Amino acid sequence: MWGHILRDQLQVDEATFWACVKDGVLPDRGTPQPPSHALPADLVHLLISRVGLAEAEVAAMSKEDAVARLQRYWTEGA
Repeated sequence: MWGHILRDQLQVDEATFWACVKDGVLPDRGTPQPPSHALPADLVHLLISRVGLAEAEVAAMSKEDAVARLQRYWTEGA
């Protein structure tokens, strides 16, 4: 029964199961990982809706530039 649960219900092998239980290593389920340089969605939303920047302008920003621009908006109102 254990083999059936691992293979058919959880879709992992025993080593992957125990790595998840003991070490918190999640099994690869094929979900794409966002690029490390991707801007957080809430930051993008604030830059577009509050600051008034265009989507293309936000897309071209690095994370540091986007955070600096939002901070400038909050401190200077511009």
